[in-house]
Amino acid sequence: MVWKPDVTVAAIVERDGQFLLVEERIRDRLVFNQPAGHLEDGESLLQAVVREVLEESAWRFTPAALIGAYLWRSSRGQTTLRFAFTGSVSDFDAARRLDAPVLATHWLARPDIEHLGTRLRTPLVLRCIDDYLSGRRLPLEALSLQRAAARGDAIVSIPLKP
Repeated sequence: MVWKPDVTVAAIVERDGQFLLVEERIRDRLVFNQPAGHLEDGESLLQAVVREVLEESAWRFTPAALIGAYLWRSSRGQTTLRFAFTGSVSDFDAARRLDAPVLATHWLARPDIEHLGTRLRTPLVLRCIDDYLSGRRLPLEALSLQRAAARGDAIVSIPLKP
């Protein structure tokens, strides 16, 4: 059997001591998460996080740093490799419809997020916030964004810019 973890991106966005979270319905549960989602074929990690933040929160996201890469296995046995970025948001589009399954967005302080407990989608929500608060930042250039070309041994660079 081939092991294939889901590759996801997430945005840790802090403003005035509060963090941007989305409230979503997953398997009949209301849960809270950072704006996050799956990397799509042909997309860079930065393109993915910019797209996901816009789709799930209606904010335009500008990545500034990588917080970390997190490998997590759910109780159902699904493995996720999450790349968490921090940056800033601007240009909120109040008329934009949020992608399903997102129902609402919230700005919450860390104690309020911790208080959500089992309503957090995964333990990574709080872990990424705590890593952000500890000052963890890696330059975006720390990502080696290369992949083998379809033919031959050439390397194709994937741009860092979203």
